Amino acid sequence: MTTHTSLSTIEQEQRAYLEALEAEMQLFFDEQGELMAEVSAETLPILDAIKKLSTGGKRLRALLAYWGFRGAGGQADDPIIIKAGLAIELFQSAALIHDDIIDASDTRRGAPSVHRQFESMHRQQGFKTSPEAYGVSSAILTGDMCLSWSEMAFSSIPQAGAHSEARHIFNLMRTEVMAGQYLDIVSEVVHVESPQVALERALNVIRYKAAKYTCEQPLALGGALGLGTAHGEPSPLIDHYRTFALPLGEGFQMRDDELGVFGEPEVTGKPAGDDLREGKRTVLTAYTAMLANSADHDFLESSLGNQQLTLTDIARLQELIRVSGALDAVEQLIEEKSQQALGALATLQVSEHVRTALEAIAAKALKRSA
Repeated sequence: MTTHTSLSTIEQEQRAYLEALEAEMQLFFDEQGELMAEVSAETLPILDAIKKLSTGGKRLRALLAYWGFRGAGGQADDPIIIKAGLAIELFQSAALIHDDIIDASDTRRGAPSVHRQFESMHRQQGFKTSPEAYGVSSAILTGDMCLSWSEMAFSSIPQAGAHSEARHIFNLMRTEVMAGQYLDIVSEVVHVESPQVALERALNVIRYKAAKYTCEQPLALGGALGLGTAHGEPSPLIDHYRTFALPLGEGFQMRDDELGVFGEPEVTGKPAGDDLREGKRTVLTAYTAMLANSADHDFLESSLGNQQLTLTDIARLQELIRVSGALDAVEQLIEEKSQQALGALATLQVSEHVRTALEAIAAKALKRSA
C-alpha cells in the first residue's frame, strides 16, 4: 500500500517540476513577445490568448512525460524534460484552439474559447466586416503559432535529433492526433450507419485523437529521452510503458466523454450537455444508438448536433442514455481499461517511487469529475 510519506514526496517532486515548467513557459513567452513586438504591437493579442490558455490545466501529458523520463533513469531537475514538457503543452494548446473552432465551442476551461475572445475583441474595437470570421481566422493563426512554437521548443533538445526515438515519437504523436481529429469530423457527417460501425469508429477516434496523444506517447517520449535511444532500437521499457498507458488513455477519454454529457458546468467549465449540442459521436452515443428502442434512437439522431437543444432536451437525452444501459456499458469499459492499465503497471520495471506516481495519475485520470 502507498504510504502517506511516499505520496507526499511524489507531490513535492511533481510540484517542483511543474514550477520549473511554468518558469520555462514564461521565459519562452517573454522571448516570443519581444520578437512579436518588433513586428508590431498589434500582434500581441495572439501571444496573450496563448498565455491565457496555456496557464493552468491538468498538465497530464507533461507529467506523464516526466515520470516516463524518471522511470528511464532521468534526473528530476534535467532541463531536457522541462523543454519536452513545454513542447507538449504548446502542442496541446494548439489542439485545443483548433478543436474549439471545429466544434464551435464557446468556452474552454470556464473562459471564452480563443476564437470567441477574438470575436469579442472585434466587437469592442468596432472593427469592420464579420466578428465571427475575424474570430475564427485569428484563432486559426493562434493555433498555428502554437504548433510552430511547440516544434521550436522540441527542436531545442539536443537529445531529440532526427534519428532519435524521441523525435520519432513526437512526430508520430502529431500525425496521429491530426488523423484522429479528421476521423472525428467524419463521424459527425456520415449518413446514418449501423451502431456497430459507429462504435468501431468512435473507439478508433478515442485511440488516435486522444488516448495515444494524452497518455501513451507522452510517457513513451519521456522514456525515450531518459534512455537516449535511437529510432528503431529495441526498448522493453518503452514497450511496457505503452501497454500501461494506452488503456489508461482510452479510459481517460471515455470518462471525458461522459463528463461532456453529465458533467457539472461549474466543475467542467463547459455548459451542460455541450457535447450533445456539438454532435460528438462518442462511444457513449454509439452504445445509446445500439441499445435504444426505435423511437429513442430517432430522438437521439435528431438531437445530436442541434445547437438549439434546451436544458429539457438535454435532461431527456441524459435519461435516455442512462435507461438504455449505455452509461453502464461505458462504465464497464472504463473499468476494463482501468484493470488493464493497473495490471501492466504492477509489472512495470521501474522504481516503486515512479510506480506510485503513475498509479496516482491513473487514479485521477479515471475517477475525475472535471
